[in-house]
Amino acid sequence: MRAKRFSNKEKFIFVMIIGFAILIVASLLSLMFGASQIGIGDIFGAIFSYNEDIDNHYYIINGRMPRLIADIIVGASLSIAGAIMQGTTKNPMADSGIMGISAGSTLGVVIIVAFIPGAGRFEKMGLAALGAAFVTLLIYGIAFIGKGHVTSERMVLSGMAISTLLSSITTAIILQNGISNQMIRYTNGSSANTIWDDVFIALPIFSIGVLISILISRNLTIMNLGEDVSKGLGANVAVTKVLSTIVVLVLSAVAVIIIGPVGYIGLMIPYIARYLVGTDYRLVIPSCGILGASFVVVVDLIAKSIHPGFEFPIGLILTMVGVPFFIYVSRRQKGDHFNG
Repeated sequence: MRAKRFSNKEKFIFVMIIGFAILIVASLLSLMFGASQIGIGDIFGAIFSYNEDIDNHYYIINGRMPRLIADIIVGASLSIAGAIMQGTTKNPMADSGIMGISAGSTLGVVIIVAFIPGAGRFEKMGLAALGAAFVTLLIYGIAFIGKGHVTSERMVLSGMAISTLLSSITTAIILQNGISNQMIRYTNGSSANTIWDDVFIALPIFSIGVLISILISRNLTIMNLGEDVSKGLGANVAVTKVLSTIVVLVLSAVAVIIIGPVGYIGLMIPYIARYLVGTDYRLVIPSCGILGASFVVVVDLIAKSIHPGFEFPIGLILTMVGVPFFIYVSRRQKGDHFNG
């Protein structure tokens, strides 16, 4: 008797349920563990009957809670941005970190910190977005140079080269201006210093980015059939590409501002999501959101648990996991083929 094959929509429901369950459990554990362990009673007490005179309540609400929400925003942002990048470029290895977009955003933040120390968070986010936009244009410009058409491999190599260059410039600025102690944790990726101001600024921008990504998800799916077919099915390719680029830049900048330059999330999570729910972006984007959020919360929990009291950068953990995954994905690709 042949086993029942589940439809992609049934798989999607399963992924969302499991993803939410993992996120809830990981979130509770993240609120419990850190430099010191806090009981589950204090956590629920802080959430539902907050008393600022109780130290654990104050620490949970003003320390661990904004950090947790930051992890959720960053995980969902980078995963959705990666899925959109991979869909629009037909490049399964596209990721804001690998392609250099995060490096551009980071350079923008470091320039602000080094030369305009009094700038606010809005200014940092704006310059981070400009840095990401500059790198995106640079990647396409370099990829177009030379003979032949733009390929996935050429774009990845262009992005990696630009990322290396900008990372070197960023390091030089940090050392030249004596801000290494201030920036060392940030440049390795950490949400430890997140405050509510960061969350309040990032949350509405993140929400708008997610909403737009969901609205264009149908067109992203159609675009993978080819531009001629897309136009025949009524998809506005030009508008979709512009909105896609804006969403990628905004979500990447939001993530860099909050947690610093972390890579491979936008490579791994969309790849896993497509494997689980198929290539319909109406299913892929929500799946990426919940899986990415859960993944970063779990990674940050591991980072806090390695040496309690010492903040191990999550960027290092993501690199140790992401590099083997990148090699695996690159070895599986045949030619320049991408199936959505």
